Amino acid sequence: MLKRPQFVLFCVIALLLLTSSNAFVEAKVLDSSETLLEPIATESNGRSLLIEEVTTTWCPTCAEIDPYLMGVADSHGSRIAMVAYHPTDGIDGFQPPAAQHRIDRLGIIHGDSIPSPTFFVEGKNPRSGTEAWVDVQRDILDLELTRQVTSSLQFEVSQVGEDTTARMLSFEPTSGDMNSTQITFMVIEHQKVVPDGITNPGELHRDRVLVATAECQFNTSTIEVSIGLLRAESSQGCNDFEISFQSKTEFSILLVHESTEDAIVNHNATLGTYGAVEFAYRSRDIPESWSFAPFLLLLAAGAGIAAIMPRKDKD
Repeated sequence: MLKRPQFVLFCVIALLLLTSSNAFVEAKVLDSSETLLEPIATESNGRSLLIEEVTTTWCPTCAEIDPYLMGVADSHGSRIAMVAYHPTDGIDGFQPPAAQHRIDRLGIIHGDSIPSPTFFVEGKNPRSGTEAWVDVQRDILDLELTRQVTSSLQFEVSQVGEDTTARMLSFEPTSGDMNSTQITFMVIEHQKVVPDGITNPGELHRDRVLVATAECQFNTSTIEVSIGLLRAESSQGCNDFEISFQSKTEFSILLVHESTEDAIVNHNATLGTYGAVEFAYRSRDIPESWSFAPFLLLLAAGAGIAAIMPRKDKD
């Protein structure tokens, strides 16, 4: 039987192994100086946790924290995929219909009055205000330690002229009722300029702005939602799901496997994802191979080892 100090060390090392194995894996990130003339594929994965933020251009707190969140996302590597929803409120500078569609989805469980900024990790536990990120980090760790199996997804991205296309390449679902789930593409614009004449207490742009989305439901094998896109197509029961949108200077694309709204409303299905993978076409705030999490956990492990090592008495 493990003694208490040994148990503490065991837990620290286990946490290190569980987290660092994912933290050193990066989402597919292509610098915006590169071209997409040839298709670029993501890894076949699905372990990224979806972090959704409800935010506005007029909110002082949102403006204060927005410049730092992309660096936070980079520091987590592929552990998280972050997206910001700007509501249709008559005041916000963007108000994309795709974002309001996703906010309405969150509202099924969390109600219509969601303040800004509010963060949701996999649709759970609304965390609001400037101090929210401490709780968000805790939610991320909790889910990483308890999430056992995810769907695996892969897609490729290419550009032809002024259009960008994303096409699903493979999909390996988790076990469960596929007829209550859907595949969702989300298009996110980085460094989106806030229009002139809009109440804006922050910088001239906002990051991670959801501008388009499409949903292909397995129960009907058809695309039920397409917002802000040039086209959305599927001819093989969602397995060849493809979207096109007007090219942007910097963007990300998320592909997620999640419950349909009907399953959430009528069958108490989860708001969270069964799997998510991201492709990013943008500049990075930190070196690609670096992440805060393993460094901090190594420090914690070192502290734990030091705490239980026998000490020699001085002569």
